[in-house]
Amino acid sequence: MKKIIIAGLCLLIIGVFLVWKFAPAGVTPLGPQKVTLTYWGLWEDDNLIKPVIAQYQKLHPEVTINYVRQSSINYRTRVQTQIRAGTGPDIFMLHNTWVPMFSFDLAPAPTGIFNLADYQKTFYPIAVDSLVKNNQILAASTEVDGLALYYNEEILNGVGVSPPRNWQDFANSAVKMTVIDSNGTVKTAGAAMGNTSNVDHWPDILGLLLLQQPGIDLNSPTPNISTSSVAEVLRFYTGFVIDPKKKTWDSSMPKSTDAFAQGRLAFYFAPSWEAFTIRQINPNLKFKVVPVPQLSGKNVSFASFWATGVSGSSKFQKESWEFIKYLTSQDAEKLSYSTASQVRLFGEPYSRVDLGPELSSDPIVGAFVNQGLFYKSWYLASNTFDLGLNDEMIKYWEDGINSTLAGQDPQIALQTVEAGARQVLEKYTKPQVAPAK
Repeated sequence: MKKIIIAGLCLLIIGVFLVWKFAPAGVTPLGPQKVTLTYWGLWEDDNLIKPVIAQYQKLHPEVTINYVRQSSINYRTRVQTQIRAGTGPDIFMLHNTWVPMFSFDLAPAPTGIFNLADYQKTFYPIAVDSLVKNNQILAASTEVDGLALYYNEEILNGVGVSPPRNWQDFANSAVKMTVIDSNGTVKTAGAAMGNTSNVDHWPDILGLLLLQQPGIDLNSPTPNISTSSVAEVLRFYTGFVIDPKKKTWDSSMPKSTDAFAQGRLAFYFAPSWEAFTIRQINPNLKFKVVPVPQLSGKNVSFASFWATGVSGSSKFQKESWEFIKYLTSQDAEKLSYSTASQVRLFGEPYSRVDLGPELSSDPIVGAFVNQGLFYKSWYLASNTFDLGLNDEMIKYWEDGINSTLAGQDPQIALQTVEAGARQVLEKYTKPQVAPAK
C-alpha cells in the first residue's frame, strides 16, 4: 500500500512538472495569475478611490490596483508619452474629447467584457458618440457632466424672475436683474456672458450656443464656420457686453465664479464641480442649478466629462477592462458617490442612465443628469489642460470673440477662426500614422 501511495505521488509530481514545462506561452495552469495594475487618476484623492478598489480586490484577490493621482499640468502629453514608451499606466483617465488624439494609445474593450449593445443601453448617448469609434469601445464614462445654469435664489426672488427655459427669457431676465452705476459700470450682473477675460467656462458656453444653432454642423469633417449663423452666435454672445440694450456684464467684474459666490451675479454657467468652489467661498449662498436654456424645438446641452481607458501598451488589458467594467457597475458608482458625499456636497454624477432617477430631484446634481439624453460635445471644452485639441481650438475662438468686441464684423473675424479651426482639426482628428515604437 505504501509503495502505491509513493508511486502515485511521483506520478503527480511528474505530471505537474510536465504541465509547467510544456504549457502554452501565456497560460498559468496553477490558479489565477497575480496581477498588479497601475491606475492614473486626476481629480479624486486616494481616500475616495480606495473603498472601491478595496471592494474589487475583495472580489478579485489575485489583482492589486495601485492608484496614483496625477497633476493636471501636462497630464495629456505626459501620459501619452509614457504609454508610447511602454512605461505608462495600465488604466488612465482621459477627457471625452481626447479620443482622436489617443487613436493609437487606447486598447479597445474585449467584447466578452463590454459589448456595444450593452454599452449603448448603460450609458448616455454622448458617451457612445465620444468614446466609441468604428464600433470599438475605447473608454468608459465614469461620470456625466457639462454645462448647467446656476442661479442666485435671492436675486431672482427679489425681482420676481423664474429660472429661464429659453434664451429670450434668459436675456430679458438677465437685463432686468443687472445693476449699472452712473458711470456705466456693472455692479450686480444679471449674467456672466460676452467676453473671455473674466467669464469662466466661456468656451463651453460658446460651444453650447454653436451646437444649438440650426444650420451649424461642427462635427462635419469640414465644418463651415464662416457662416451667418455662426456670426449671429458671436453677436449674441458679445452683446451681453457691448449691446447697451442687453448689457449685463463687463470687464470690471471679478471672475464669474467669484462674482457668483460673492452674490453679485444672478446667472452663471458651469459644470457640476464648480458647486464645491462656490460652497468653499461662500457656505451661505442660496443657489440652485437648472438645465441650460434652449432654442425652440431643439434640446441640446454641452457635455464635458472624464472617462477611463486602458493603455494599448498594457500587458494586462483584459484585467484592466474587467476593473473598468466594475467601476461603472451600479454598486461601484453608488459606493463612489456615497464615499465622496461624506466629504463634499455630492459625488460624481452617475454615468449610468439607470441611476439617473436617483439624482434627478437633487437641487444641484439633478440638472446635470436630467440633461443626459441631449448632451452634445465639441472641442471647446475648458479646463482640460490638454495642450492640444481643445486648447488650440479655444485660442482661435478667443481671438474671434476679442476681435468682435473690438468692433470687427463677426464674419470677417470668423475667417481667421475658420482657417485656424481647420488646421487644428487636420492636426488632431484626421487619420494619422501610428507613432514609432
